[in-house]
Amino acid sequence: MKISEEKREKISEHVLALLYSHSPKPLFTSEVAKEVARDEEFMKTVLLNLKKKKLVQEIKKNPNGKDYLKRSRWSLTDATYNAYSRTQDN
Repeated sequence: MKISEEKREKISEHVLALLYSHSPKPLFTSEVAKEVARDEEFMKTVLLNLKKKKLVQEIKKNPNGKDYLKRSRWSLTDATYNAYSRTQDN
């Protein structure tokens, strides 16, 4: 099943809003997928696309500095967070 580009953009917007609402706490891919009610693999492709656009950052280490083997956490970049903050204030 193919998802249109328009729907992908809407899902991306939803993901950005979700990460903003949980900021500064980064979320695992599985948590984002659960909240958006989408498959984890699809959500990973959406998040990686947002990473290419420099809207989100991937965190591959736990709080103790140890590398995750198969997991990633995601948060907004500072620039994206600031942009969202300005739009929320208006």
